[in-house]
Amino acid sequence: MRSYRSVFISDVHLGTADCQAEYLLDFLNQVRCETLYLVGDIIDLIAMQRRVHFPDSHQAVIHKLIELAASGTRVVYVPGNHDDFLRRFCGQTIAGIELRYKAVHTTADGRRFMVCHGDQFDQVVRCSPLMLLVGDRAHGILLRLNRWFNAWRRLKGKPYWSLAAWVKSRIGKARTFIRRFELAALTVAEKGNYDGFICGHIHSAGFLRSEEGLYCNDGDWVEHCTALVEQENGKLELLHWSESPVVLAKEPDAPNPDVCGDARPVIDTLPTAFVEQVNRLAS
Repeated sequence: MRSYRSVFISDVHLGTADCQAEYLLDFLNQVRCETLYLVGDIIDLIAMQRRVHFPDSHQAVIHKLIELAASGTRVVYVPGNHDDFLRRFCGQTIAGIELRYKAVHTTADGRRFMVCHGDQFDQVVRCSPLMLLVGDRAHGILLRLNRWFNAWRRLKGKPYWSLAAWVKSRIGKARTFIRRFELAALTVAEKGNYDGFICGHIHSAGFLRSEEGLYCNDGDWVEHCTALVEQENGKLELLHWSESPVVLAKEPDAPNPDVCGDARPVIDTLPTAFVEQVNRLAS
């Protein structure tokens, strides 16, 4: 059993065939924490309008989350764009789970992080409608290939390995989009006087430290099977959880030189009204 002060997971996409519910259930059974943040897209209500895939393992995840809330773990649900319907219930507590549009998490070492899903940045980190259409279709194909590939690996007795993540990491436009997203989140945190930003949404776990803040993305349970965890001393780590759980990364001590001073790209100049809107809604 592993113990942490807080755990952050997002982009589970329960209700779809791509959800790695078995790995997530094993993670939830093997980890204990004071606070569990569900940072959006836990249930994929958009995909379920087209086709519902909700086997026993998906139901078991829901039951486990309710069980954790009932047994003393504080569970905070911050809905995303795929479970946007639940945002209308923010401010309420359902089955012991608190629903919040956004949250502010204070680490053991006193740092304040804004926590939200991250789809709020879609309006400022743009790509063309054609790219969105092609990207969405290509991503669906890639996820199906990922399922088949890992089914073959299981037959061979090999552990999970994300083909989808490997392919995306080698696409230049995807890397550029991720960096713009990271910088947008960092900028909102810095201008809101937070020490950092915690989110999901883009299915890309990682850290990025600037001179003033720390960006943290907890990844997903579709391609990467990752979670962000806070140790008892307040330090943050990224875990990958499958047959062989490993620590993927620890929060960096020094700022990334690519986003410091004159090296910081133009995305730093976000519209003031947008920054104020995101910070105003934090609670």
